[in-house]
Amino acid sequence: MSPRKLVILGLSITSSWGNGHATTYRALVRELVQRGHQVIFLERDMPWYRDTRDLPSPPYGRTHLYENLEELFDTYQGIIEDADLVIIGSYVPDGIKVGHWVLAHARGIVAFYDIDTPVTLTALAQGRAEYISPDLIRRYDLYLSFTGGPTLQRLEHEFEAQRARALYCSVDPEAYYPQVVEASWDLGYLGTYAPDRQPMLECLLNAPARAWFEGRFVVAGPSYPTTVQWPSNVERIEHLPPSEHGSFYNRQRFTLNITRADMAQSGYAPSVRLFEAAACGIPIISDGWSGIDEFFHPGTEILLASSAKEVVSFLQTMPEEHRCALGEQARRRVLADHTAAQRVKELESYIEECFAGLGAETH
Repeated sequence: MSPRKLVILGLSITSSWGNGHATTYRALVRELVQRGHQVIFLERDMPWYRDTRDLPSPPYGRTHLYENLEELFDTYQGIIEDADLVIIGSYVPDGIKVGHWVLAHARGIVAFYDIDTPVTLTALAQGRAEYISPDLIRRYDLYLSFTGGPTLQRLEHEFEAQRARALYCSVDPEAYYPQVVEASWDLGYLGTYAPDRQPMLECLLNAPARAWFEGRFVVAGPSYPTTVQWPSNVERIEHLPPSEHGSFYNRQRFTLNITRADMAQSGYAPSVRLFEAAACGIPIISDGWSGIDEFFHPGTEILLASSAKEVVSFLQTMPEEHRCALGEQARRRVLADHTAAQRVKELESYIEECFAGLGAETH
């Protein structure tokens, strides 16, 4: 595809605190720029990100912060008009107003990138979606979704999305790779606190820690309430910037993946943590959900568990040779199918599809 001018309005690219969006946007923008595209990222200057920026000046593309809608509308209308593609991400503050403004001024393709598709659909059903509306879904040229499978058909048939296409999360193999380090923990988990994930974290990590007192466990991520009762052999790390994720995974014998309830129910919604850990060659124990076998083959590339007993069995009885082979198989799968470079190629194909289909149509 010939070079294009892209504008992305996303939740955050400068701060990974409490969100997984930054990692996704960083990988996507970097690969787009490497393939010759011009990319401008617009981010609302929110106080909780202002104080926790682990990449205040991304070295790829151009990043601009704006304080409010008035500054956005007054300062950046020209680049919206000049862009070949404008992408508006989920959870962008005042996303509905931003979407209508972009559609009023964009001359190219306008896409919505839903990094939280099942959560979005639940919010729409309950009438409490703050960054997207049914009207906008119908008007966007392209609906990019972190969730594939039947959800894509639902978006097109129930919500009348013009083109719903999967654009899953991905991994940067230059940042996530096997390291020769001594394991500090038998099982680790990386994730921000979420009420709907906590019961499964209790089942698949805290309960195994209580059952196997000699085991070493760790949970990294912010916002866990003080009411959580951590076993004494569970180490807590409040926050890890993406630059430390790779070494964190490599210090685990196994890593745990837990899926948000809405995403598990929808299926076909892999977490970026799956791809990051796999790229490091670390065996993954995960909860199960529909479509997981589209990304990893259970038993040879990933382990599925629904009880503490199963987790403890994996940790205590799996031969080392089998453990290493499982991690290596997962790494090969990720490098073949789930890198950021491959996601950009998929995005380029969607862009070309839109240009071919839209012709002289306007919004």
